[in-house]
Amino acid sequence: MKKSNNYVGIDISKLTFDVAISSYDDKYKYFKFANNHEGFMMFLEHLKVSESICVMEASGPYYLKLATFLSEQAIDVCVINPLVIRRFSQMRMSRAKTDKKDAMLIAEYGKTENPGIWKPEANHVLELKQMQAYLEQLNKNRTGFVVQKEAFNQNPIKSETLEKSINSVLETIEQEMKNIEKKMELIIKTHHQEMFSQLKSIPGMGTKTSLLLIVISGGFSKFNNHRQLASYVGISPRIFESGTSVKGRSKICKMGMSKIRAMLYVCAWSAKKCNKSCKELYDRLVEKGKSKKLALIAVVNKLLKQAFAIATKKEYYSVKIN
Repeated sequence: MKKSNNYVGIDISKLTFDVAISSYDDKYKYFKFANNHEGFMMFLEHLKVSESICVMEASGPYYLKLATFLSEQAIDVCVINPLVIRRFSQMRMSRAKTDKKDAMLIAEYGKTENPGIWKPEANHVLELKQMQAYLEQLNKNRTGFVVQKEAFNQNPIKSETLEKSINSVLETIEQEMKNIEKKMELIIKTHHQEMFSQLKSIPGMGTKTSLLLIVISGGFSKFNNHRQLASYVGISPRIFESGTSVKGRSKICKMGMSKIRAMLYVCAWSAKKCNKSCKELYDRLVEKGKSKKLALIAVVNKLLKQAFAIATKKEYYSVKIN
């Protein structure tokens, strides 16, 4: 992890990005550039390449081109979750909300917290992520048409034209989803064949879940331990307690992706029957009086722990892995 006094804060949006560059007297100079290659080149003229560390939020897809460009120019980049910056702002009791102020705040976060350096993901990982996002949108569209079809069927007057049209659209969407899934599996097998097979060897872990775990974790290269993976997915428990009088039920912290969570829950139902470690964990928690829902969440965490161990150790499932 590199340390520097020259942290550059970048507040990025779809069309432009604001920059805060600290000067020697601890004051900031502010610039605004277009979020395109021409703007990137103009920004580059203001940077001390060997000394600067650029800090930016992971603002949707808008940060990616700039972050990749800077990394290719051998400039260190830190990409931060927007929620982290928001909490940092609240901690400093900052009330102003302008692009310049945000850029300065991001630079101050870099100076204070010294975050890790961002590394660009492989091209096939980016392609897989785009495919997964497209696949989820197709599934949402499919659900919408299914609901619409059911609503029309409740009408006393049934339109054969509409039913035929909706059925045709559903058939097209479902076929396209199958095509995308096959293409994703082909890419996974090309770059992560062994890891894909190893993950599928875990009792209860399905093909689609194994594939998606590889996609979101960048081939299990983005996380140092299974707890980080669980937090990213949104399965990590959140405890609500204060002193001796305030106690709430434990909940999962849903700051992750609903798709993979849903798939992991389905896997957990199977794992609590056929995966020895998961079954023992589930039964033990239920016997202690814990709710079945809580026990199932624990099984999901266990599956993620097994998946992380198998992927990082590059071995197949055995009962020793728990």
